[in-house]
Amino acid sequence: MVAEERKENLREMHLLDHLEELRSTLIASFIAWFGSSVVIWFFSAQALDFLIRNLPVKNLYFYSPVEAFMIRMKLSFILGVLVSFPYLFLRVWRFVSPGLFKRERSLVQPMIAGSIVLFYLGLVFAYWVMMPLVLKFFITFGTDRLIPLLSVEKYFSFVAKLCFAFGLVFQLPLVVILLTWMRVVSARAILRQWRWAIIVIFSVAAVLTPPDPVSQVFMAVPLCFLFFASLVASLLIEKRRKTGTP
Repeated sequence: MVAEERKENLREMHLLDHLEELRSTLIASFIAWFGSSVVIWFFSAQALDFLIRNLPVKNLYFYSPVEAFMIRMKLSFILGVLVSFPYLFLRVWRFVSPGLFKRERSLVQPMIAGSIVLFYLGLVFAYWVMMPLVLKFFITFGTDRLIPLLSVEKYFSFVAKLCFAFGLVFQLPLVVILLTWMRVVSARAILRQWRWAIIVIFSVAAVLTPPDPVSQVFMAVPLCFLFFASLVASLLIEKRRKTGTP
């Protein structure tokens, strides 16, 4: 009876230790994010000017007294996440990794790192490649008497949705690799259906981009490249598995 009570107390102490570690991780992550955002706030005007520098229109406009303030605050918080993210990832990884087996850590760590890199690549590609094309396409619908007067809030809402969509679709290689590693599908089976995969990629690109072929191709082509690159990686995984290579 005493031994059982001792085990129960140890279990409760272990749970409390985990909760305390989770609490310290959340607090430290919040301080890092909020502190970075506060510092970036003092440079938010320069950051905003930099981000709208290459627009096909000369200026953006705000239509309420608080709109410019709110946009600069949102921008500061978003950039704060991007700046502090390496530290946030390190803290979360330190909390999660002790509960994983060595084999799981060897998979999860590169998968998370790859996901982050691909997400940022999607953001960069969307903003500096896709956005000029998209805006130029929509602005062509104006006339001599229908002149674009873009709201900064509407513009950044549109940009955020497009960038987030690209960040998500750039996760395609990891999805294919993970499904192969989990033996849900085989890389060779996916490769045999590559024509259907191309159709799906172009269909998704048509949905996520404006209704013009240029934007669709600009999204579909890198996705096709990522798809075949992920297939090569998946084939290598299967080859290593057959040969017994760790």
